[in-house]
Amino acid sequence: MQTTLKALQLKARHQVYTLLSGHNLSNLHGEGYDFAELREYQMGDDIRKINWMISAKLGKPYIKELHANRELSVVVATFMDGSLYFGSGNTKQKKLTEVATLLGYAAEQNHDLFTGISYTQEQTYATPPTKQRYHIEDFSKTLFEAPLIGTTLNLQNALQDLFNRMHKPSLLFVIGDFLEEIDLSLLAQKHEVIAIIIRDVDEESPKVLGEVTLSHPKEKRTMETYFGKRSIEKYLAKLKEHDEKLIEHFSSHDIRYVKILTEDEAVGKLIQLFL
Repeated sequence: MQTTLKALQLKARHQVYTLLSGHNLSNLHGEGYDFAELREYQMGDDIRKINWMISAKLGKPYIKELHANRELSVVVATFMDGSLYFGSGNTKQKKLTEVATLLGYAAEQNHDLFTGISYTQEQTYATPPTKQRYHIEDFSKTLFEAPLIGTTLNLQNALQDLFNRMHKPSLLFVIGDFLEEIDLSLLAQKHEVIAIIIRDVDEESPKVLGEVTLSHPKEKRTMETYFGKRSIEKYLAKLKEHDEKLIEHFSSHDIRYVKILTEDEAVGKLIQLFL
């Protein structure tokens, strides 16, 4: 397991330094500058900085000075339980770890402040706000090794905890499979939220299996069933309805999102967010 994790981290670091080079996380952030002061216009000032509304109210031209907010607060929050353990292995958990690690290394390369927060049934793990690679890789290890079989996350409690923890306006990446209803509206009021949906390719395009024994990853129980064409049609109809509501929720709160399947090259999907 340690070898697999190290290989994942090395690949992610290489991709950040090559493929993601030049794609700054700050480009995603809507508020690139902070308000500094309001002062009267002086000869030589750039007229483009004049705040015409305030100037009209005060009867004199006023300049709204801004200073660059160069240090971006990047928060990666993951929501993990048994639903990530799909199929014959934990490919979803590995892909989630890969995506979170890529974002951590990207924040490090851009000299941004990184915080990783992981929610599982058993624990909440959080790094300190950091620019140190050690904390990023420790977060990556925690995600990779988290025991998920037979666990169910209380999503509402996790979201409330996340809101309470985040005091500084941040660029917030929320990562999970989003197979439950989720409300990110409260977080989106204060932070720039980007949702990253991790799905197994067989969740999106299931195959006819016939008679099978299915294991419930959250409840440790099995069920004998026939998974044929009709079952697939019903399943896909429900998944489509769920995802349409999810996307509508994202759209109504200006939340950008990207879906990354287990077969996808994650870095390519992330680059789409920067364009």
